[in-house]
Amino acid sequence: VPALATERRFAQRLRECLEEEQLLDGRYRLQQMPGHRVALPVLEEKLSQMCLPPEMPCELVRIQNPVPSRAARRRTPAQKLRDELQRLLGGTWSEELERDVPHAWQRHGDLVLLSEDSFKAAPWERLGPALWETVASALGARRVARRGRVMPDGMRTPSVTLLLGQDGWVEHVDNGIRYTFDVTKCMFSPGNITEKLRVASLPCSGEVLVDLYAGIGYFTLPFLVHAGAAFVHACEWNSHAVEALHRTLVLNGVQDRCHIHAGDSRQVSAATWPRTPLPTGIPSHPFSSQLELRDVADRVNLGLIPSSEEGWPVACRVLKKDTGGVLHIHHNVETPPAPAPPQTPLLPAEWGSPEAAGSAGETQHPTEDGGKETLGARLRPEWQRWAEATATRIRGLLAELHGRPWRTSVLHIEAVKSYAPHVHHLVLDLECRPALP
Repeated sequence: VPALATERRFAQRLRECLEEEQLLDGRYRLQQMPGHRVALPVLEEKLSQMCLPPEMPCELVRIQNPVPSRAARRRTPAQKLRDELQRLLGGTWSEELERDVPHAWQRHGDLVLLSEDSFKAAPWERLGPALWETVASALGARRVARRGRVMPDGMRTPSVTLLLGQDGWVEHVDNGIRYTFDVTKCMFSPGNITEKLRVASLPCSGEVLVDLYAGIGYFTLPFLVHAGAAFVHACEWNSHAVEALHRTLVLNGVQDRCHIHAGDSRQVSAATWPRTPLPTGIPSHPFSSQLELRDVADRVNLGLIPSSEEGWPVACRVLKKDTGGVLHIHHNVETPPAPAPPQTPLLPAEWGSPEAAGSAGETQHPTEDGGKETLGARLRPEWQRWAEATATRIRGLLAELHGRPWRTSVLHIEAVKSYAPHVHHLVLDLECRPALP
């Protein structure tokens, strides 16, 4: 860091001059020098503008290990980023550029993922790699990527550009589970954290589960690691997500309790999916290009929005035909705005259910006491109507499939998040059992 060294008796006067000329580099502390001298850090990009009084004795030196000032240590990451960019651009800083600097970003280890509307103004392009190196340095990262719009390819493939670094593979820890994925190929959805926490606490010990839309393992891993599922059949149609899911299973040491079915589980047969070779040291994993499961599941997760309806017949087919099980059905439900009248509990839970219904819109955990509970007052009528219609449809599918009556019982409706204005991402826990003769 460049600095001006002077005798101690001139230090205060020199500092005042540098501050007046906006030459003092406030990021670093003054440093003691041999010979009773003090070095004052200065801005390198303004050295050519320096014009000090001739009676001010000083010389230009370099501080090898500068110590950050207290003010610099107090700066937020966003402030530090803005300050570093201002220094990079010098006198060309403007309000337009100020608006273009992000105030928030996602961090995945040493990779920072910027929003799609950041650094769009023309002056940024002229900086080339120096811009992304400055961003990485300011935010304490080594790699930088920028998000684009999600591609309309049915797989929610992200449009992410890697701006600095060799690859987009990252690791993310969520509720004690290590996920790994390529940010340029797969998405990580932090908005589903309440549902991931909820399924992690469900009583799944000894159960076989089918996850029809596994992705990189959002729900597969909580079921295996925390809920205690004995085995999971994970179905996924995106080859990049399949690779990420396999790596994540290995990372968490549960690969022996999961089989990945690669392909579109909604179809009778699926195309053969291309496989990217796994890195040295990661064992290969059995893949199948079509789903040939039936009569295996105690529980089925249908985590696809806006609707998982195309997977309902498959979910009915994989449920155990003699004992049935529980379906977790994700869906986006329209909820028109309306005044909130006083409401009473609407849908009773079944007696003796291992999962008791709780307040819709709030994270509820299962109870084991078999007591009769009710869905709470926050349940919207539109949600109840959707749940009842879904239960009726599933009951019909099961009866048609097996040639005998089934019963379906709504256990719980979970409001995961607001997906869009007046649209809520819901999960219906639906118990499905063969009717007794």
